[in-house]
Amino acid sequence: MDVFLVPTGPEAYELYCEHVDEIEAPAAEPPSGRLGRFNPRFVFGRLKQRFHQMLVEAERERRREHVASGETGWFQRAKRRMMRWVAESIAEQRLLWNLRRHDEATLHYPEDVSEAIAERVMKQQLSRDFEKHRFWLAIDSVLMVASGLLILVPGPNVIGYYFAFRVVGHFFSVRGARNGLTGVAWRKIPNGPLTDLRQALSLDAAGRLRVAESVASLLQLDHLATFFQRTAAS
Repeated sequence: MDVFLVPTGPEAYELYCEHVDEIEAPAAEPPSGRLGRFNPRFVFGRLKQRFHQMLVEAERERRREHVASGETGWFQRAKRRMMRWVAESIAEQRLLWNLRRHDEATLHYPEDVSEAIAERVMKQQLSRDFEKHRFWLAIDSVLMVASGLLILVPGPNVIGYYFAFRVVGHFFSVRGARNGLTGVAWRKIPNGPLTDLRQALSLDAAGRLRVAESVASLLQLDHLATFFQRTAAS
């Protein structure tokens, strides 16, 4: 797994990676007995199924060039807004979701930064992410229970999808951050093109984008330019 330490300011960095290859969770079969459907393992299995469905649908929505003219109802508009939010969340948490499944990773960092500093920044960011997602996992778990388990209701359930995505997403992020801190063997490699991104910070928006697209092409990272434009300090 390749992780990139992207300079986003004079002393600011963000960790970045691409590609989330979520394997579709098998259908969760309820345990035997009248209370089987309320078994925590079964409930979480259903949550993971909803989570996968959201990932697939958000990726499909992201690739669409336009919305069909018939999709003008309030539900379709609300659903498209949610899919845009999901797509943004995928970009934000892609690194952590991937880290939970790896025991080795390579940290690529700008050549003008020492290996010790790069490693320190990486660990600080993972520690920060661990605490943040653990906090929101607790909050959203309470809110999900308070919603009356709407996630188990068949049909177009926007509220259920929302809570399912947040709870499972934060859970995976917590696992990924913890594994990145304690379970992953990190290899550190200096990277010249990443240094170009720091130099691009002094350019205007158009110049910054040109450099980011050039670096993204060199590193074969499809969404790096968009990430850099969104996170780089003005």
